[in-house]
Amino acid sequence: MWWSPPSRCVLQPGEFHASRSLKRLIRQERFTISLDRAFGPVIRACAETRLAKGQATWITRDMVEAYCTLHEAGFAHSVEAWDGRRLVGGMYGVSLGGAFFGESMFSRVSNASKVAFFSLTRQLEEWGFSLFDCQISNPHLHSLGAYEIPRAEFLARLSQALSLPTRRGSWG
Repeated sequence: MWWSPPSRCVLQPGEFHASRSLKRLIRQERFTISLDRAFGPVIRACAETRLAKGQATWITRDMVEAYCTLHEAGFAHSVEAWDGRRLVGGMYGVSLGGAFFGESMFSRVSNASKVAFFSLTRQLEEWGFSLFDCQISNPHLHSLGAYEIPRAEFLARLSQALSLPTRRGSWG
């Protein structure tokens, strides 16, 4: 399934907005960031975090299996934030061409997912990605630099991003 709402929330990979306190936390290097080191634990943590908050989740057992298959095929990726050996935050999504489609994120320690998100956007910018699809708009994403665009503009930017080669395989 692919949802195509009238507007889409996106982020230009180089335009992540970090608050002063988040910049300070990033400079402190409190978290170790990795890519594709713990895909399964990240997607399960995203589901568990929502359920623990009493929220519904679309991340069912079948969805976890499907995304793990996409990960094994080199299309789905995760970014992880570690505090020592403990996974404390992260996010996962799908990469096609020069587009990354963010699916979900979680945080067990304040700001861990933001640091992971920041690190991923920096890496995507370095690799020449042109689109980070945040999908559904919310105040949290807006505070990080995401914004809404009309469907027609999204589809045009998506078409351009998909014309770039896909960076398959492990990003670790």
